[in-house]
Amino acid sequence: MNENLLTLKGVQTHIGAYHILHGVDLAVPRGKLTLLLGRNGAGKTTTLRTIMGLWRASAGSIEFNGQDITALPTPRIAGMNVAYVPENMGIFADLTVKENMLLAARGARTAQQMDSRRLQWIFKLFPPVEKFWNHPAGKLSGGQKQMLAVARAIIEPRELLLIDEPSKGLAPAIINNMIDAFAELKASGVTILLVEQNINFAKRLGDTVAVMDNGIVVHAGSMKQLAEDEELQHSLLGLAL
Repeated sequence: MNENLLTLKGVQTHIGAYHILHGVDLAVPRGKLTLLLGRNGAGKTTTLRTIMGLWRASAGSIEFNGQDITALPTPRIAGMNVAYVPENMGIFADLTVKENMLLAARGARTAQQMDSRRLQWIFKLFPPVEKFWNHPAGKLSGGQKQMLAVARAIIEPRELLLIDEPSKGLAPAIINNMIDAFAELKASGVTILLVEQNINFAKRLGDTVAVMDNGIVVHAGSMKQLAEDEELQHSLLGLAL
C-alpha cells in the first residue's frame, strides 16, 4: 500500500483567464495531518478545490488511493470517502443543525436512520452540535457553525478530509476544541489536508507541511522541522512561528 494517500504531480489550474496553479507537486501521507501554508493568494484554496474536482486541473495528475481522479466529477470523488469543508463552511442557514447533518448522511432518509454510534462520537467531539440539534444553523455562532461544518463532513466515514482555514475568526477556546477534535480524527485513521493561517494550530497538529507561493509548493517536509527553524520560517512565510 502506498504510504501517500493523495499525490499531486505538476498540477496546473486555470480559472477563466487566470493561471492560478503553476505545477503543484504535493504528497499527503496516509493517516497523517498535512498542513498547507502560505501567504494569501498563494493558491492553497485553489489546490483544495482542484483536488475535489470543483475546479478542473488543466495539466498534471491527481492520484487518490492509487486511482487517478484528475478528470473525475466532484460527486464521484466525494463517493470515494473524500469530504471538503470550504472556508465559508457551506452551512444551510435556514435548515436546522439536524437537517444539515441529515443532508450529508448518504445512507439515511430520517434522523433516526443516522448511525447513532457515530453520531454520539460526533457529539462528544463537538458538543454544540447536540445542544443546538433542533435550532436553525444560521443562528449559531461562528465557532458553532465551523463545528457543524466539520461534523457534517464526518457523519459518514471518510478516508480524506480537505479543510480550508477552520480556525479563521474563532475564539482561542473554540480553537483549542477544534485542535482536540482534529487530533482525535487523526488518531482514528483519517487523513487530513488542512489549509491554516493560525500558527499555533499548525504547530500543535501538523505532521507534515507544504508551503505554497505563487501557485507552486516551494517547501515540503516535517512540521517539527519548520517549527524549529526560524530562519526557514522567515524565508518561506515572512514571519516566525
